[in-house]
Amino acid sequence: MRIGELAAATGVSVRSLRYYEEQRLLSSTRSPSGQRHYTDAEVERVHFIQRLYAAGLSSRTVKELLPCVDAPSEESSDAAMERMEQERERLSAHIDDLLSTRDALDILMATNRAHRRTLRRPADAPSACVRDGNEARLLS
Repeated sequence: MRIGELAAATGVSVRSLRYYEEQRLLSSTRSPSGQRHYTDAEVERVHFIQRLYAAGLSSRTVKELLPCVDAPSEESSDAAMERMEQERERLSAHIDDLLSTRDALDILMATNRAHRRTLRRPADAPSACVRDGNEARLLS
C-alpha cells in the first residue's frame, strides 16, 4: 500500500508517517519512481507506535522499545520493561511537579479572591449614577 493508503488506514497523517520513517520507527520499500510502499503489517506497527506516543513516550524511547517487537527475546523484553519503568518514574515526577504548580496557583487564586473582597463596596454605601453622553458611570 502507498503512504496515503497507510495514512487512511491508521488515521495518522502522511507527515507523521514520513517522520516515523525518518526516525527509523517504520520502514518501507521504494518503487522505481521513489514512492513508498508498505505491507499490511505496517498498519499494526503504526497503531503500536501511536499507543506508545499516547503513553507519553518520545520517539527516541519508542525506538529503544521496538527491538522487543522486532526480535522478541527475554533480553529485549527485559530491556523494554526497564525502559518503560524509567519512563513511568519520569512521568510520576512530572505529575508531582504539576501538582505542586497547581497548588501554587491555588494559593495565588485564594490571595486574589481575598484581595477582591477588600475592593468591594459595602452594600449600604451611597452611590450615584450619572449620564455622560450615552455612557452611564457609577460615582462614589
